[in-house]
Amino acid sequence: MYGQPALPPDFVSLPYVNPDAPKGGRMVFGNTGGFDSLNPFVLKGTPPWQWRFLGFESLLSQSLDEPFTLYGLLAESVETPEDRSWVEFTLREEARFSDGTPVTVADVIWSFETLGAEGHMRYRSLPPKIASIRQTGPRSLRIAFNTPDRELPLIAGLRPVLKKAQWEGRDFANAPLAEIPIGSGPYTVASYEVGRRVLLRRNPDYWGNDLPLRRGTMNLDEIQLEFFADATVLFEAFKAGDLSAVREDNAERWASLFDFPAIASGEVVKAEIRHGRPTGMTGFVLNSRRPPLDDWRVREALLRAFNFEYINETATGGVQPRIPSYFANSDLGMRPGPAEGKVRALLEPFAATLPPGALEGYALPVGDGTLRNRANLRAASKLLDEAGLAVDSSGRRLGPDGSPLVLTVLLRQGDTRGQSVIDIYRLALERLGIELRVDRVDNAQFVARETEYDFDITSYRRDMSLSPGNEQRLYWSADGVTQPGTRNLMGMASPAAEAMIDKMVSAMAPEDFTAAVRALDRILMAGRYVIPLWYDTVDRIAHRREFHYPRNTPIYGDRPGFLPEIWWYAAE
Repeated sequence: MYGQPALPPDFVSLPYVNPDAPKGGRMVFGNTGGFDSLNPFVLKGTPPWQWRFLGFESLLSQSLDEPFTLYGLLAESVETPEDRSWVEFTLREEARFSDGTPVTVADVIWSFETLGAEGHMRYRSLPPKIASIRQTGPRSLRIAFNTPDRELPLIAGLRPVLKKAQWEGRDFANAPLAEIPIGSGPYTVASYEVGRRVLLRRNPDYWGNDLPLRRGTMNLDEIQLEFFADATVLFEAFKAGDLSAVREDNAERWASLFDFPAIASGEVVKAEIRHGRPTGMTGFVLNSRRPPLDDWRVREALLRAFNFEYINETATGGVQPRIPSYFANSDLGMRPGPAEGKVRALLEPFAATLPPGALEGYALPVGDGTLRNRANLRAASKLLDEAGLAVDSSGRRLGPDGSPLVLTVLLRQGDTRGQSVIDIYRLALERLGIELRVDRVDNAQFVARETEYDFDITSYRRDMSLSPGNEQRLYWSADGVTQPGTRNLMGMASPAAEAMIDKMVSAMAPEDFTAAVRALDRILMAGRYVIPLWYDTVDRIAHRREFHYPRNTPIYGDRPGFLPEIWWYAAE
């Protein structure tokens, strides 16, 4: 996006891999919930999340050490002019699908067109920006864009490529479970039991084994995914030796529960991987499509009623800091206090539509650490009064329609942490006269209701990278207010936010890009759409001692591309 790639044209391997890692072994992971699809590219169904990263490839691929830099994977070369108005890719002659057939230009063009029309919502934002896509040679194609956006060649390079011939005469968007897409990646589905397990096997004839981008990666012969009803059962399976590794995002659990005999004996190793990525946002999202959550005063009241200091002490031992903004823990995060300089200049044209605090400065409310949290609850009650939500003679808060206010929280079955947090939160809202009702549903119901935005409050996780760009439209664009299946769960419609995204993708200099992201961060936080929880500066992985990873870990830490991609098995 800016400057030059860090790696030279003749690089041997990525800087954070072991280029001489041995091949072999099986790694077993646990997932909660279930699965009813093995097509990760459509809206229908719930596939195992790991499958998309292990079985499929794109024209370009990234290094976990370099934001905004891509290297050739299926493509051996890429060409684009200074204004990025078009991009031309030339495919590697040796590129093959897992069935041995060559990856062709026709496959690439079909994949762009089909995913853009019938694929998951994350693939539908690019096609309207494409003026034309055409073959220019036996192994080359050119994509011309109709929108000034410097990120578009990179986005095009990351679109997955599927096999066109597999889907001729078939319904791609509604294919049955057994119709597994054919990819060009290192792994294929060897077997599966619906909702219970999936076995992925490394393709011994994988075409990219000798690529510098792949050297030292994809080392395990087999990767097995086991599915459990909830996280507690999954953890017990790990303790029993049935799983190879587990991730843990709770510092208190890491300190108190990971002390079983296998750890004491050295059979299981506790690893902490430092990272430099943004915090992203983890918490509970408020659906502003629904009154009274469409009023920022009500959302602020719900934030004040959420007794974070007490909940954090109860849930994590108080050792994990609260997420202060979407891009915190990085240079892209908003700065405290009033907006200044380029950030202020970007926001001021939208001053009339900005939520309170975007220009003046916004910070999350802080409680006194006690269960009663009196000062914040008094402030919350006053905000609810100002929003016109009166209290009846029995102490119940009345909604806009005059009936008692009931908010529904949507949780997945097995989300024990979310349930424990909500149980504490419910007591605070009762003191404000608000009833909090919890709907715990299975994985399929959760996905269906989330897709249709059928909730008042639900658990929320949005990862942010050091190279945010067009994907932000899927998160915050006003189209997502009514269009099902987007990632705009809060129902946000902000011309200012969309303008900041435009500035991000058209910026010619890093400092202009950073200013636009910081401005967006302010708009998001001042919108009060999410009740933030806590974050970590380390990723925690407990694993069987026969599995290993390089000690020179990437800046992104444990994100797709790390575990299991660069790990290897060695019994001694």
